[in-house]
Amino acid sequence: MRPQADTAPVFPPISPAALAAWQAHGRFGAFAGHRVFARVEDRQGDTRPWLLLIHGFPTASLDWHPLWQALSEDFNLLAPDLLGFGFSDKPARHDYRIAEQADLIEHWCTALGVTQMHVVAHDYGVTVAQELLARDREHAALGETKRLRSIVFLNGGLFPESHRPRAIQKLLLTPLGPLLSRLLTKRGFARSFMAIFGPATRPGADEIDAFWTLVAHQDGQRIAHRLMRYVPERTQHRERWVGALLATTMPMRLINGARDPVSGAHMAARFRELIHGADVVWLDEIGHYPQVEAPSRVYASLCNFWRRIGAMAP
Repeated sequence: MRPQADTAPVFPPISPAALAAWQAHGRFGAFAGHRVFARVEDRQGDTRPWLLLIHGFPTASLDWHPLWQALSEDFNLLAPDLLGFGFSDKPARHDYRIAEQADLIEHWCTALGVTQMHVVAHDYGVTVAQELLARDREHAALGETKRLRSIVFLNGGLFPESHRPRAIQKLLLTPLGPLLSRLLTKRGFARSFMAIFGPATRPGADEIDAFWTLVAHQDGQRIAHRLMRYVPERTQHRERWVGALLATTMPMRLINGARDPVSGAHMAARFRELIHGADVVWLDEIGHYPQVEAPSRVYASLCNFWRRIGAMAP
C-alpha cells in the first residue's frame, strides 16, 4: 500500500553504504554465459504492476536507489545492471549491442514471470527502451500482446541528430579509445561526470565513490570505448528506434533536466517537435541525472503521469 497522505516519501542519497546494501539485496543470474545482476522488489502473489528501471552510461542500477523505496509502495520493481555495467560481468572483448541489452531485460522478465510492465529509462537506457518499443510494435503487427504499458524517458539521446556527446565520449570512439579507457582514473571520471550535472546539484564525494566503485568493478573502465558504440548504433538504427517513438500510441512522458549539456533542453525541444502531443516536464536547473539530482521532483512527476493514465491509484 502507498503511505498515507501525511507520510512523506523518503529519497535516500547514494553513498558507499547504500551501494553495499544495494548489492546485498540484489540477485545474480546467468545470461548468455555471463553472470548478471539485478535489484528486484517482487512481492509474491501481489497484484501491483511491474515497473522496469533502465539505467544509463556509465553507471548502473544504483542510479534508482533514491527513488526505490518510494516506487516500491506502488510497483513491483526490476532494475538490472546491463551487461558491461555495475555488478554484471564486463567481458573485455565483447561486442556490446543495444539489442543484446534488450535480450537481457527480456531474460529477466521471463525469469520473473513479467508479462507487462511500465518503464522508466535514462541515458543509454532510453535507447534500450526504444528497442523494446520497436519489438512491441513487431509483436502487435503479429497480433501478439504488447509487453510495455507506458514509458517515461529521462535525459537521453532519443534522437541522434540532437545528441551532443562530450569530448571524452567522442574520443572513446576513435582509435585512441582503448588507450583512453585504460588511462581512466577516478579523478578523471569525477571531473567529467560532474560536468553534466546542474550547477547546484553536483555529486558529492560519497556519490562519486559509489559511482566509481561500480564503474571500476571488474576493471570496467577498460571497456568504456566498447560500451560507447551505442552512439553510432543510434544513427545506424534511427529509422527503427525513432520510428517506434513516432508510431506508438502508448502513454509517454519526457522528464528533462534542462541544464544537461548532452541531452538537455535541446533534446526536449526536439521531442516536442517530432512527437504529436508531446508530454514534457522541464527541470530548469537540473542536469543529466534528474533521478539523482532531484528525486522528489522526478517522483512527483512520475506519480502525476501514472495517476493520469490509471497506472497508480488517485
